[in-house]
Amino acid sequence: MRRLPALAVLAAAGLALTACTDASQNPPSDDATGTTSTDGATTGASGEPEVDLSGIEKVDEIAAMLPAAVAEDGTLDVGVNLTYAPAEFVGGADGQTPVGYDIDLAEAIALVLGLDVEIHHAEFASIIPAIGSRYDIGLSSFTITPERLEQVNMISNFEAGSAYAVAAGNPADVDPENICGTRLGVQTGTYQDELTTDMVAECEAAGETLEVLRYSSQSDVTTNLVGGRIDVMYADSPVIAYAISQTDGQAEQLGEVFDSAPQGIAVSADDAELTEAVQAAVQHLMDSGEYPALLEAWGNDSGALTTAELNPAVEG
Repeated sequence: MRRLPALAVLAAAGLALTACTDASQNPPSDDATGTTSTDGATTGASGEPEVDLSGIEKVDEIAAMLPAAVAEDGTLDVGVNLTYAPAEFVGGADGQTPVGYDIDLAEAIALVLGLDVEIHHAEFASIIPAIGSRYDIGLSSFTITPERLEQVNMISNFEAGSAYAVAAGNPADVDPENICGTRLGVQTGTYQDELTTDMVAECEAAGETLEVLRYSSQSDVTTNLVGGRIDVMYADSPVIAYAISQTDGQAEQLGEVFDSAPQGIAVSADDAELTEAVQAAVQHLMDSGEYPALLEAWGNDSGALTTAELNPAVEG
């Protein structure tokens, strides 16, 4: 539920990481811009699961929906922020390959459309303003919000909530119903980070304190939780689940998932043809079972939606 305001000034985002689906290819450099094929399986040698996309084929009637410019170019340019495991991050055998369930979905969409795919890493706040110019689509755990719907089309594909996690055994005795008096860790720029301002104010109104420690990556939040620097971490529910799995039992979820909301793929509001093609491709992957299967490989199939809805009504 990454809800950093999308009207932020477009940041410099020249880093383009190629989404290689063949681990034998040369690892991408920081300025790689080459086109890649999506005819293989995503592999991972750094702990992430292997997801086989080789059975996904082009669907001619869906590919025919593409605007001529995209079809002729032959590449789907996807804007992502590769700091958000397990949805989108850097891993693979070379430690430089974009991986995650959103990366797998981007490759699957490209396969259905008969396109190659190029993954572009960018500052999170810069992606939506660049949809339709630098990127064809944005696929980076975007929570669908009224503000974003004013700027781009959004196609729903996933639902996530928020959750807390603590070190194993909850040594600080954190109460999930009242986290005042704790040291709370969040990743900068996330929806949860936004909410901490009100959380601090609520604690102060109750005569208590809440110390918020912000980190640039979720892995730093997790490390500091296990290391005892913070008492509780606050993140998207799939991020919490993945972080716990990576700690080998050193962390555990605290309480239940809450504040569930849909996430979606951003497409230019001025490009009805591309929007229609991407929506149809996502719906095809949902109906065929290939989308929930790739999510299951990442342990997040519970978040799969069954309808790729265009611009769903959401609360602010």
